[in-house]
Amino acid sequence: MKKLLFLLFLPVYLFGQNTIGLPDVVNYTKQTYGGGLQNWDLKQDKNGVIYVANNEGLMTFDGNTWKTYPLPNKTIVRSVEIGEDNRIYVGGQDELGYFAPASNGTLIFHSLVALVPALDKSFGDVWDIVSLGKDIFFRSPDKIFKLSSNAISSFYAGSEWAFMASANGELYAQDDKLGLKIFKKDRWIALAPGQLPSNSFVTGILPINLDSAVITTLKHGLFYLTNNSLTQLKNSSNALFEKERIYAATAISKDRMAVATSNSGLYITDFKANIIQSFSLSEGLQNNNVLSVLLDRQSNLWLGLDNGIDLIAYNSAIKQIGPRGRAGSGYAALINNKTLFMGTSNGLYSVPLQNTEDLSFSKGDFLPVNNTGGQVWGLAEIDKQVLMGHHEGAFVIRNNNALPISPTQGFWNFTIANDGQIDRVLAGHYKGLSFFDFKNGAFVSGSTVPDFEESCRFVAIDKNRNIWVSHPYHGLYKINKTAIGSYSVRTYTDKKGLPSALNNHVYKIKNEVVVATEKGIYVYSPATDEFIPSDFYKKLLGTQSIRYVKEDSSGNIWFIHDKTLGVLDLSGKQPEVFYLPELKNKMLSGFEFIYPVDAQNIFLGGEKGFFHINYEKYKKLSTDIQVQVRSVKITAEADSLLFGGFFTNINQPQLQESSMIPQLSHAWKTIHLEFSSALFGYQANLSYSFRLKGFDQNWSEWSKRTEKEYTNLPAGKYVFEVKARNNLGKESPVATYSFTVLAPWYLSIWAVMVYLIIMGVGLYALYRMLKKKFRLQRLRYEEEQKRLLYIHELERNKVENELVALGNEKLEAEINFKNSELASSAMHLVKKGELISKIKGEISHVMKGLDNTQATGELKKMIKTLSEDDNMDKEWENFSKHFDKVQSGFLVELKEKHPTITGNELKLSAYLRMNLSTKEIAQLLNISVRGVEIGRYRLRKKLQIASETSLFDYLIKIQTKT
Repeated sequence: MKKLLFLLFLPVYLFGQNTIGLPDVVNYTKQTYGGGLQNWDLKQDKNGVIYVANNEGLMTFDGNTWKTYPLPNKTIVRSVEIGEDNRIYVGGQDELGYFAPASNGTLIFHSLVALVPALDKSFGDVWDIVSLGKDIFFRSPDKIFKLSSNAISSFYAGSEWAFMASANGELYAQDDKLGLKIFKKDRWIALAPGQLPSNSFVTGILPINLDSAVITTLKHGLFYLTNNSLTQLKNSSNALFEKERIYAATAISKDRMAVATSNSGLYITDFKANIIQSFSLSEGLQNNNVLSVLLDRQSNLWLGLDNGIDLIAYNSAIKQIGPRGRAGSGYAALINNKTLFMGTSNGLYSVPLQNTEDLSFSKGDFLPVNNTGGQVWGLAEIDKQVLMGHHEGAFVIRNNNALPISPTQGFWNFTIANDGQIDRVLAGHYKGLSFFDFKNGAFVSGSTVPDFEESCRFVAIDKNRNIWVSHPYHGLYKINKTAIGSYSVRTYTDKKGLPSALNNHVYKIKNEVVVATEKGIYVYSPATDEFIPSDFYKKLLGTQSIRYVKEDSSGNIWFIHDKTLGVLDLSGKQPEVFYLPELKNKMLSGFEFIYPVDAQNIFLGGEKGFFHINYEKYKKLSTDIQVQVRSVKITAEADSLLFGGFFTNINQPQLQESSMIPQLSHAWKTIHLEFSSALFGYQANLSYSFRLKGFDQNWSEWSKRTEKEYTNLPAGKYVFEVKARNNLGKESPVATYSFTVLAPWYLSIWAVMVYLIIMGVGLYALYRMLKKKFRLQRLRYEEEQKRLLYIHELERNKVENELVALGNEKLEAEINFKNSELASSAMHLVKKGELISKIKGEISHVMKGLDNTQATGELKKMIKTLSEDDNMDKEWENFSKHFDKVQSGFLVELKEKHPTITGNELKLSAYLRMNLSTKEIAQLLNISVRGVEIGRYRLRKKLQIASETSLFDYLIKIQTKT
């Protein structure tokens, strides 16, 4: 009976199973996108922008911003299609047309209702739009409109047009009563009637190859269309799809499709309807009623829901793994005997694994392991047996049961202690270290390390069998066994080379004990018995804080820095460092855990269960990165949209032409630019850098910012440049937006011309003024120079006069001195003459009284001697020389002027010039006074001096001329 029940419920069980790993689901609520509830259709252009047919209009999403464009009649947009002409065709109620960018880059609606025949203008909702070649087809319940060459023709249904789509280059439609039809030669041709059950509404046609396709129906599951013949799919899952009501479907690969249902969310199946994965409320969808589905350029799945929009990162290399609805925090994971064990905060779970390279695609349900409720700290495989460290002790796992091997609380880890020999296992727990001995295929409690009661969550054994234990708050310990069997414990802190006594975590990487610290990776130096920074890790990771390191099977080193997962990839020629920003802040801070199985299966402990990383796929996912300027606003007194996101039509490269460069008035205050990259599913990996050419000198630092503002830019031409980069270092081409800031009116060209004219006139006037000023200054300068020269001449003359006066004074003094000498000499001569005369008189008087003839004779001789003129002549010669020096050649000049003058006359003239008295002259000349008078008379006559002229004055003038 039990077997029968199992067989009966086996299909349900198989349908209920899902893959153990599921990609992230991003929910966009109505409040997020700002539109209406229901989302009827989805499309994507070649630049990555998503278009959604929503109850409140056409919505767009560029990865950063949602925008809504309502129809003129405010009706529901039921369908959207992108034509070959790069127009966005939409259909509403009694409205059809297209959106195209206006000159400012904003989408503007252009109605085509005017082209609809007058009798067909009331057509209700447009549910489907298909672009086929250059023609566009619109389906409403009563009519199908064909837009061709700017003309619309109508095709009527026999009962009601229920569906329309294209497949393999053909256009199909379903008539509610007449069945499936194909459009040939401008008319609808019915396929073989009766091949679809009654009331079987077609919801999708998915090509399998050139001559076959899968047809999905609302209530009757799936059919095959082969050579225009329909056959129902014979598959046990078809009954499920009949119940779930397929509303839409799309192919996601050459052998898989996504089936959207009204009741149970989304199913991923092969083309034989075998279910591979399913997504519903329990997997993260907002609701189970999926109205539309789209596979985007990055192989993500977009779901238009009855209330909201969801994004399934289907092609992501990162998935979530854990028991559905029971996943606690993930602390440990282990694969043993093709079974995946996961230790969580609420117990241990297991699931059998299938033979898939990527284990996240293994299907199954996690089951709790008996007797493991509560906190699981660690798992280890020793001799093919699974050891579990639990809050309540140490356990061995057998047949999905946990068997206790030690009641000591809080086991963290298990490590083989004897160089690979499993006979002895070291285990760290809340209060120290214990050993387990492996005997007869079982683990039994052994000894402990005495006098050591630190919590041993981080344990490593080096090649010398030293045990290293780190406690994040107490330090690092080295424990070794002495020759006598006791244990010695040595503590290492910042006094032994570590950067701090706190936050040190010990690990064994590449057979070497390393310590992850707040300042990078440190290694032990036996020579100095202290820790030193590792040159290898420092070169690649720097001195950033590291909390956790783990080596994978390929030799790569995974690490955790500041709640971010990174990997030191050593698989290439040169080491590279990558970060996985998708997982930032999603790990257990302080209890990080990484379990690397192989390149396709890396398990990471998370806040809810585990994450699975297909690292090989992660590195190969190389999607071209694009970045676009999506909005430009300027602010003056009010905000004004300058650019709405489209330079040209959609699907075309968004390059700004010179005619589209706006010129901004100086009155604006702020220009606000928004940019984004439509790389959905990888937004966490992207960072942006930008600059404003003409204002910024350098590119900005890489950041997550998707907007930038500039305020009060000066007049000039500017080009805003932005680029995006993913976490693997790949950069996008640079996107640009150019604009010109005009000068204010007072700096306009005309104003500048006026300024130039005014400046020219002013400069000319200034030139004239300065010229006049310089001329006046020159005149004043010349006058001043003349004045100064005159003053200089006066000063010079004054100086010369003073010098002359001084010379004259000197000469006068010399002349006075000489005159004094001359006077003295003359007086000497006069005195001498007087003396001689007196002597002669005395001698004559004596002679009169002598009777002695001899004596008288002698006296006469004496008188004669005294009367001789020789000495007098000599005296005169000396006098004349001295006189000429004093009187500047007076005698010479007088002789030259009057050559006939005699010597006595010269003497007389000299004595007269000296203004001597007649008596003094007579004595000097040894003549009588009368003789002097006569001499003066003769001299006047010889000199031809007029009677009215004084002889003295005449002689003075001769000296003055000299």
